[in-house]
Amino acid sequence: MKELERVRWRCRRGLLELDIVLGRFVEQRYAGMDRGQCEAFDELLDLPDTVLWDLVTGKKEPEHEHLRPVLEWLQSA
Repeated sequence: MKELERVRWRCRRGLLELDIVLGRFVEQRYAGMDRGQCEAFDELLDLPDTVLWDLVTGKKEPEHEHLRPVLEWLQSA
């Protein structure tokens, strides 16, 4: 439960669109993710808002391939 609260807090961003996408993602997918996927999501949350938004919208490609599955889920949220 504390982990979910921590993730929800980290999903609060400066871009409203990003807030919406991240919030939906956490509600729909986070509970079913394995440890590696959760770590990849944390890594994405470490990125600046503009970089993360560019990844979510497909304007940029992830530098690390292990981020791609979580990023694809974010894109469908």
